[in-house]
Amino acid sequence: MAVIEITKENYEKEVLQSDKPVLLDFWAGWCGPCQMLSPVVDEIAEEREDIKVGKVNVDQNEYLAMEFRVMSIPMLVVMKDGAETNRSIGVIPKEEILSLL
Repeated sequence: MAVIEITKENYEKEVLQSDKPVLLDFWAGWCGPCQMLSPVVDEIAEEREDIKVGKVNVDQNEYLAMEFRVMSIPMLVVMKDGAETNRSIGVIPKEEILSLL
């Protein structure tokens, strides 16, 4: 499944109302570690049909960054049934990302 760009406008539909768990990747274009993690997140999105993967650009979506209290990026958040179930900050291996799910 392709990665979805998450914005304030589609957040409720794509994340809160999702019938699948959602892996959110909070990132920014200027963030080196975000660029390292991004291909791994993309790979997971392609491999897993049972989850939804969304990316939140914190510079373009300050509202969501504040809502999730983003203090450091990259940050991954797992949402299930509209609630946060897991969170990770920094670059982590693919296996650790999968264990968050």
